[in-house]
Amino acid sequence: MEIGVYIHIPFCIKKCDYCDFISYPNKLYKQKEYIEKIIEEIEDNKDLLKKKEITTIYIGGGTPSSISADLIKKILDKIYEVANIKNKNNIETTIEVNPGTTTKNNLQMYKNCGINRLSIGLQSTNDKILKNIGRIHNYKQFINTYNWGIETDFKNINVDLMLGLPNQTISDLKQSLEKITKLEPKPNHISIYSLIIEAGTEIERKINEGEIKLPEEDEERNQYKYTKNYLELNGYKHYEISNFAKIGYESKHNMNCWEQKQYVGFGVSAHSYIDGVRYSNTCDIDIYLKNKSADVKIIHEKQNKEDMKKEYMLLGLRKIEGISISKFKEKFAENPIYLFREELQKLVEKDLIVVDLDNIQLTNKGLDFANLVWEEFV
Repeated sequence: MEIGVYIHIPFCIKKCDYCDFISYPNKLYKQKEYIEKIIEEIEDNKDLLKKKEITTIYIGGGTPSSISADLIKKILDKIYEVANIKNKNNIETTIEVNPGTTTKNNLQMYKNCGINRLSIGLQSTNDKILKNIGRIHNYKQFINTYNWGIETDFKNINVDLMLGLPNQTISDLKQSLEKITKLEPKPNHISIYSLIIEAGTEIERKINEGEIKLPEEDEERNQYKYTKNYLELNGYKHYEISNFAKIGYESKHNMNCWEQKQYVGFGVSAHSYIDGVRYSNTCDIDIYLKNKSADVKIIHEKQNKEDMKKEYMLLGLRKIEGISISKFKEKFAENPIYLFREELQKLVEKDLIVVDLDNIQLTNKGLDFANLVWEEFV
C-alpha cells in the first residue's frame, strides 16, 4: 500500500501578512529540539512506515529553508532508516524554499540527501506587491534561488505565484507570467493561488483600515482565466484547479491526496489520513515538544464508506480531468452516476460539470464556481 509523508517545519523569518498557517517567526532557537522530536515521532511510527511503500515526501511549512540544512538531512536519514529505503530516487521528495532564506550550498545539501523537487515561493515578480503582502524577498533574490537550483542539478522545480493580490492588475500578473515562462530553462511546474483573506491576519487589518485594496471579484476571475490561457499556450497542462505542469511533472504528492491515497504527517499541526481516519498533531509547539507523539494526536474524522465516497468525489473534482467513473467503480464497487444522481443532475443543469463516457469533470463555468460543486459532496 502506497503512502505519502508530510513533514511540517513551522519556523520562518517573518510571518507573511496573509498567512494563517501554524508558523513561528520568533522561535528558530527551538529548531534542533523540534527536529529531535520529529525524529522521535518517526521512530514511534516505524511499523507504519515499514509496511507501506513511501512514494512521496513533502517538507512544508512555515519556511523549511529557514532552518539548518543539516537538520533537514537528519529527518530524511531517519525516514530512510526506519522504512528501509534502498533507492531514494524512486521517491518524489519536495522541499519548500523561500528566496532570501537559502544558499547554493544548502540546495546542494538538499540534493545530496535525496530531495529532488524544489518548490519556490515567489508569489509575484513585482517588488512593490511583494512588500504589500509582507514577503521579505525581492525578485532578484528569487532569480538567485532559481539559478542555484538549476546549477545544483534540480530537474524538477515549481514556482508559486498568487493572484487577487492587493493593487494587482492583469498587467502585473501578465508581467509575472512572462518573466517566469521565459526563464532558462523554464520551471516544470507553476502553482497559482488566489489570495484568501483569513480572520486575524495582518492583511485583513490593512484592508479594513484602507491601507490596501483588493481587486474586484470579476477582475480576479479574469486574472485566473488569463493565467489559464497563457500557461496552456506556453506548454503547461492545467491538471488541477491551481496547478499547471509540463507533461510528466505533475506533483505526485498532491495528486495522491486528491486521489484519496494515504499519507502520514510529522510535526506540529501535521495532518494524516490512514485507513479512513483523519487526524492531526496539536497546533501548540510547546505541547508537541513536551509530550509523547501518541499523546498529541487529535482525531478529526473516522470515515465510513459513505463518507469516503463523498470525499472521493469532492477531491476528484479538483482535478481538471475530473473523476474516472471506472476507477470509482473499482474502488467502491458502485456506480457514481447512480449513487450521486441527484447531485450530478443538479450540477449538470447549472452547467458546472459535464459527464461523458468515463469522466465527471468541471466545465469552464465550474472552474469559476468550484466551491458550489464541492459543497454538494460535503
